[in-house]
Order: sequence, then structure tokens, then C-alpha cells
Amino acid sequence: MSQSALPISQIAQLLDVPEDALRTLMAERRSAGDTTLVALTVAEAARRIGIGRTKLYEYVSSGEIRSVKIGSLRRIPAEAVGEFLARRHQATDFDAAA
Repeated sequence: MSQSALPISQIAQLLDVPEDALRTLMAERRSAGDTTLVALTVAEAARRIGIGRTKLYEYVSSGEIRSVKIGSLRRIPAEAVGEFLARRHQATDFDAAA
């Protein structure tokens, strides 16, 4: 542990949350997936975007989001998620919504 790192008990106290709840949250975040993956499953890509798998499969089928077939597996290149969102952002005028 580095000199500046606080023990979890102190962090929980500062946040005014139970220590066991903080430990549970930290464990969930660690198991949330490998952010270094270069190819994602459809479920992983859908979770990153915040949509369902069925909707993402629609985008894959229509070609709106790039995917590759590796054997019998369908994978979404990690950078394709960002590209897809950037195109969707350009296609809709979010700035005018407010």
C-alpha cells in the first residue's frame, strides 16, 4: 500500500457507507469485465453502450456497428463501440434537446 492510500475502512467512513457494502461494490467493479479486450462479445458491447443484446444484434445485422466472425463466434471490435456512438451522436442533435 502506498503512503497516500487510505484503508478501506477509512474510505467507507469518509463516504458514510458500510465497509462491507464498499467492499462488495469494489468486488463487483473488478469482475465487471476486462477493459483491455480488443474484441467484445455482443453482450459485453451491449452492456458498454447500455442497450440490450437484441438491439445490438439489429445494429450488427444492419451494418451500423462493425463486427467480425471468428469461427462460430461474433465479436465486436472495442473501437467499433466508440465509432458507433460517435456516428449516432452526429446523426442526432443532442445539443438542441436542452
